Amino acid sequence: MFERKGQLFILSGPSGAGKGSIVKGIMAKRDDIFLSISATSRQPRKGEVEQGSYVFLSRESFEEKIKKSEYLEWAEIFGNLYGTPKEPVFKALEEGNNIILEIDYQGALQVKRVYSDAIFVFVLPPSLEDLRQRMLKRDSETEESLKTRYYSALEEIHYLERYDYFIINDTLEESVNKLDAIITAQSCRVDRDVLSLLRSNSWKLQE
Repeated sequence: MFERKGQLFILSGPSGAGKGSIVKGIMAKRDDIFLSISATSRQPRKGEVEQGSYVFLSRESFEEKIKKSEYLEWAEIFGNLYGTPKEPVFKALEEGNNIILEIDYQGALQVKRVYSDAIFVFVLPPSLEDLRQRMLKRDSETEESLKTRYYSALEEIHYLERYDYFIINDTLEESVNKLDAIITAQSCRVDRDVLSLLRSNSWKLQE
């Protein structure tokens, strides 16, 4: 058995597509993947706890960390800042841990520029009407915020071609199984880490 660097999985998709539920499902299904905790400048919602959901920062503190290049990616979404702290992600990958990030397309494109080895997965709703109905079920949405999120979703879907895989989230169980298959397939890929190991003195192919 040999050890290799961990892999970074990026899960994106429009608001209401069900990314969070898929992440919870895959975390319950597998013990070899960990969720990176994002930072945000928004206020905690009901039921959210520090470190469990997000690291909650003031806008000033968040912007200071941007200046110091402490984020792997960051974006402003609906007036709030969101970002992925760089150091804990790279440390976990070096230790051989697989990491999953649930981020929007803006953040995903930033990660693609600085860490092209990441695996990018886009979550789609079964249809735009289905997405609209999911948004309507959120009691917190006003008519104006619903319109903003809906048109933002249309814009996001145009970036699908920049991703490696897509999942149409019709049923949660099927979507989790698809992500599970993607992670398993990626763990069996022949990549630079594997080739380097096979060519090193620490690994000998048996005749």
